[in-house]
Amino acid sequence: MRLFAAVLPPDEVVHELASEVAELKKLPGADGLRWTGRPGWHFTLAFYGEVEDDLVPELSARLERAAHRTPAFPLALRGGGQFGHGRALWAGAEGDLVTLGLLADRTEAAARKAGVPMGEHRRYKAHLTVARSRYGVNVRAYVDALAGFGSRTWTVDELVLVRSNLPKSGVPAEQPRYEAVGRWPLGGAG
Repeated sequence: MRLFAAVLPPDEVVHELASEVAELKKLPGADGLRWTGRPGWHFTLAFYGEVEDDLVPELSARLERAAHRTPAFPLALRGGGQFGHGRALWAGAEGDLVTLGLLADRTEAAARKAGVPMGEHRRYKAHLTVARSRYGVNVRAYVDALAGFGSRTWTVDELVLVRSNLPKSGVPAEQPRYEAVGRWPLGGAG
């Protein structure tokens, strides 16, 4: 299974972001970007890639412990940026980024302890991808437009293990399908 750990924004925040993305799509050159859809809007904490089925129960148990040890925290979407010279355009985050980063570190450690090969550790950068490009493009106008964007603040109170089902149809611009395969309350709440 192709898996990752994530924080999912609530519906009302997704609606606010959808309104912002609709405005971004009106900018010149927007048709040259591949826009992610609402089902794909999440903060990836740790990307696991293909995980052997027999490792999933141990990974799940360790993620549950990581969630239990992490308190709920406030988060909002705020501003934006880009990676890879325009290969990824994203909305940023504001709120308790220290706890968000701690949760990301714990989800990575959970995978390593469960035997999931993780490769090199990277410093966590909170972002929610809204568009991609196969080739580097100038996304300055989009980043500038996102600078003033901010969503309502919500309380992150769960950790989600998500399965990513990659497109198989060959249809251009088809998006992966995402399904939650595990959910754990933060801080032992719930």
